[in-house]
Order: sequence, then C-alpha cells, then structure tokens
Amino acid sequence: MDRRLQFAFVLLCLGLLSSTARSDLVVSKAERLVDLNSHIVRVLSKLKVENEGPDDVSEVLLALPDAQAKNLAAIRTFYSDGKLGFVLPTEPIEPKGMPSDVTYYSIALPKKLGKGKTVSLDVLSIFTRSLKPFPEEITQAESQLVVYTDNMYYTSPYPVKYQSLVFRLPGRVESYTKYPKVELVKSELRYGPFEMQPAFSYSPVVVHFENNNPFAVANELVREIEISHWGNVRVTEQYTISHGGASLKNGFSRIEYQARPYMRGASSFRVLIAKLPARAHSVYYRDEIGNISTSHFWGDSQRTQLEIEPRFPIFGGWKTTFTIGYSLPLHDFLFEADGGKRVLNMTFGCPLDEVLVEKHIVKVVLPEGSKDITVATLFPTKQSEDVKYSHLDILGRPVVVLEKDNVVPEHNLYFQVYYKFNNISLLSEPMMLIVGIFLLFVACIVYMHTDLAISKTSSSYLEKLQWEEVQATVQHIKNIFDQYLAAHDKLESSLRDLSRSGDVQSCKAARKAADAQFKELAKELKPLLTFLQSCSQASSILPKIEELVTKEKEMQEKEMAKHTTVVDCFEKKLGGKDIESRIASQQQKLTSLKQEVESLLDSISEI
Repeated sequence: MDRRLQFAFVLLCLGLLSSTARSDLVVSKAERLVDLNSHIVRVLSKLKVENEGPDDVSEVLLALPDAQAKNLAAIRTFYSDGKLGFVLPTEPIEPKGMPSDVTYYSIALPKKLGKGKTVSLDVLSIFTRSLKPFPEEITQAESQLVVYTDNMYYTSPYPVKYQSLVFRLPGRVESYTKYPKVELVKSELRYGPFEMQPAFSYSPVVVHFENNNPFAVANELVREIEISHWGNVRVTEQYTISHGGASLKNGFSRIEYQARPYMRGASSFRVLIAKLPARAHSVYYRDEIGNISTSHFWGDSQRTQLEIEPRFPIFGGWKTTFTIGYSLPLHDFLFEADGGKRVLNMTFGCPLDEVLVEKHIVKVVLPEGSKDITVATLFPTKQSEDVKYSHLDILGRPVVVLEKDNVVPEHNLYFQVYYKFNNISLLSEPMMLIVGIFLLFVACIVYMHTDLAISKTSSSYLEKLQWEEVQATVQHIKNIFDQYLAAHDKLESSLRDLSRSGDVQSCKAARKAADAQFKELAKELKPLLTFLQSCSQASSILPKIEELVTKEKEMQEKEMAKHTTVVDCFEKKLGGKDIESRIASQQQKLTSLKQEVESLLDSISEI
C-alpha cells in the first residue's frame, strides 16, 4: 500500500477513535491560503470554531502532520474582538489519546467559549525547506521547478463542516493533483469547497510549478550589537549566504551570462535588499577581499535601505560570505526603565528580504560595569553570557548571546535587554587615559633627572676612567711622534736646499733648530711614558710605545750623522757623486727606520 494511503488510513482510524473525546468543538469553517511565491511557505488558515458541547472551553487544538511540523519555523494565532486585534499564546502540547504521527498546539482563548458560541481565529504557519527542487539539477539557461506536497483537507482534531484550499503560485504550473473540485485561475489553484469532513481527514495534493524567486539561505548569521553610552550603537552582521534551490549543472559561463539574457539563470540571484533601522549611518559592505563597491544606499528619518550585490551571481549550491556594518543613534534604541534600569529595544531577525537563517546568533555587547542583566523575547531562544575585551577595558564588557535556528522574516521582532549601569562608569576610560598620559610625562621627567651612570667608586667605573686616560695619553704620544716626523722632513728639505744653493750656514741653522725641537719633544714625552709604565691598563700597548721611542732615537742619530756628513762634504767642495757614496748606507738605514716608525704608529692607532 502507498505510504500516503497508509498515513491517511491511520489518521482516519485514529480520528474516529478520538472523535468522541473531542466532539465538543467543531470547525464550522476553514479557509486555507498557501502562499508559494517564496521559498518560505506561509499558510494562513481562517478558522471559525464552534462549541457544540455543554461545557465551556478555554483552548483550541491545532494539528500538524509530523512531516510538516519538522519544517515549521513559526506559528501565530491572531484574534480580534471587533475592536482590538492581538496574538494568542500558541504552545506545543502532547494530548493523550490522540494520533502520535501528529504534532499538536494549544491556543489559549482570551475568554471561555460557551455552549453554542463561535470564535474566529487566523492561524499563520510558516514552513521552511518545504519546496523540493524537481529536477534537483538544472543548467544555467533553465528555469527552476519545485514540488510542494500538502493535505487537501485541513488537518484538524475536530470535524470540519466547510473548508477550502487555495494555492497562490508565482508562475507556470507544470502539473497538480486532479480532483473534481479543483480550478486553476491565473496564479491561484483552488480546491473545494469540501463539506462535512471528519477529524484528521487526509488526501495528498501535489503541485509542480515554476519558482525562480531567490532561494537565499543564510547558513549562519552573527549579529553583534555593541552599545556605547557616548551616543552610539554599532551593529556588525557577518553572513554566510547560499542558494538553497536546484544545483547548477554543466558549469557556469560568464560570457553567456553577460551576452545572452536567456542564459542569465532565472533562478540565480545577484541582488539582496537589506532594510536597516531608520537613521542608520556609517554603513559599509565588505568581504574577505575588501570593500565591495557594488552597493546602493538610501534612507531618511523613516526608513533606510541597502541594496547589496555580491561579487558573482549566486546559483543553486553556491555560497558567499560578506559583512555589513552600520551605526545607529543611541537615543532611538536605549530607554530608561523602572527600578533604575536601562532597556535596549532592538529587532532580532535578519534585515535581508526573504532570507531563511539556519543558525542565527545575536550578541549584545553591553558597557563595562553593566549588571543585573535580563532578556525578554517573544519566542524561545537559547541564551548564554560571555565577556568581550576592548580598548581600556579592565573587567571586560558583558555579552548577552541569543541563538535560534530556522529563523524567518516573521522573527524580526523586537527583543529587550534590561541592565543597570552607573553613569560614573562612563568616566573610567577617560580618567584612565588622562592618568596614563600623566604618568608617562612623570616617567619622562624622572628619567631626564636621574643619573643612570655606574657608581664612581666602583672598580669597573675606575677602570673605565683609567682606560680613557690611557687612550688620551696614547693619542698625545702619537701627536708628538707626528712632530718628530715633521722635524725629520725639515732636515731632509734643508739638505735639498743646500744641494741647490750651496748655503752651508742656512743648513747648519736648520740642524740647530731641529736639534732643539728634538730635545723639547723628548722632554714632553718623558712624563707620558712614565704614566703608561705605571698604569696596568696600558700593559698591552706599552711595548709598542717603547719600541717606537727606541726607533725614533736611532732615527735621530742616523739623521744627524747624515746631515753632518753632507755639510762637511760641501765645505770640502766634494762632488755630488762622492757625497752620495758616503751617505748611501746612512740613507738606506733611515728609509728603513722611517717605515718601521710609521708601521708602529699605525698599529698603535688600531689598538
């Protein structure tokens, strides 16, 4: 037997068994309107319930087959007393003696329903993942076809006297379940009316139709709402968006997508509309790469709208991630409450049009120092607390975390966060900043006036001073030897002048002056050598200094002997060749000594 027929048979049998238990109430009229224009299915059931029993009734039961109930995102019951309309509490229950393959909800009536009285209720049920792509894969040029399955009769634990069913469709209809009472009129498929149906009546109805509206699914949405009592509410929304429709096959062609309109993929989407709170400002739209410029923003004091365009069109099975951020004026959303509390009033859901959110996380970041935190929502959510640290925070900012799965646009209702906050806490961060800058300047002043040098009585400091004195002494000695070399150069120059002019007296005068300079330099050098000999820090350099002094004395002796020989030869009127032969050995020794002296001076400079 077909599973649908089995399910219908079970419902019928259990309905007959339970009809006596639930015979006090009768649905005198049930009109269902199933809106299939979006991938989110909305079913509006207009019910007129009558009490035919002797006792007053305070609740009405609703029934949904488990196959539908597993996809239920929200259910609401609207009631009007002729003057005011309001929403009645609708909660899931598990009544005894009822079919087990059905999920039940209880509607609490505003007042008891007496014998023979009727009440009118409008029940809005929102379902997700109820439209199945068929075929499951399509090419870029094909339109998307989907299948929707429902019960031709209104599933109710009560008998239904009169009922009808209308499907509102977005486009072409491929096929649908034939029945004597069925009519296709433009974009509406109408079944019924049906009369006198017992409780839990069931007859499957299948509609196969074209639906190219965006099947936008947010696999995860994380909204962070950060409150600053300096006058701003900053909102950051991180999206992971995918296409929940038929998957794309045979690949994607960008050329055909841009060149041929019929190849652009009727079921794909490339634009999403975000309806932001009024007076939103500082809006940005970016992804992992960076800012996305393909967006349009406009708004006024009444509404704000952001049109965003992803970097590529989204086909079935494709996914994209991006972030939207904006700021709001604090006084529009934060108010004073009783008991010295403050209350934040914000919307919960996703601001994007017709987007199903599989996992929705809302984080409300309160100012540091907030306490006595409570949350009020119009539907069940998973609540937890966390802490976020930001600049100049000490204890961290308390974070209220709300989580809910299967979120639809109807969940975009206001929720409230109550907390206590002392205004003096506002001054904590500015005072920390002021004190920090003050301490920085104090530290700079202390540093500038503190002597960080090593103690002048320590051995390391004394050794450092002694080494500096040794370096100065060595430099002084080096300067003296530079004068020695200069004096030798003058003696050589006087001999060259003698060979040109023959003026012996001038040459003798030059020798006398050089001899006097040598004596003065030796006198100046003596205490310096004495200091180096007495200083332990000079032990590494003293041998070279002493060798330098020895070489210089020898050089002086050779220079004077050469000078005397040349002058005597000129007085005896000897020729140039005779003079050169007599001083050849002396000149060779002088050249060698001069090179050694210069080499020693270089090595001393390196040390």
